[in-house]
Amino acid sequence: MYAGKDIENRNWPTRVRGRIAIHASKTMLSTDYFEFQEFTALDFPDLDIPSKQELICGSILGTVEIADCVIDSDSPWFVGFFGFVLRNPRPLEKPIPFNGKLGFFDIPDDLIPERL
Repeated sequence: MYAGKDIENRNWPTRVRGRIAIHASKTMLSTDYFEFQEFTALDFPDLDIPSKQELICGSILGTVEIADCVIDSDSPWFVGFFGFVLRNPRPLEKPIPFNGKLGFFDIPDDLIPERL
């Protein structure tokens, strides 16, 4: 939402297009956090990464549009088998606590403000 990420890497493709909500998982392994720090230090040295304790977890953070699903990209964020091409992120002023699921899942329409 905040770092200019224009690709979401997955090992599975999607046909979903359009605006979706962005959900931060409830937990993050320390090893995942440190791997992300190493990745961004190489390709995005000016990116200010919050501490693991400062990360917002278990919440909807905003919305973004999925414009495409690709198997190759020049984006420095692309490292996976499939890349969901992202555009027009819209962060919420205040994250909305919400239990997520793996993959795409439905959320109540009234949870996200209409302006997003």
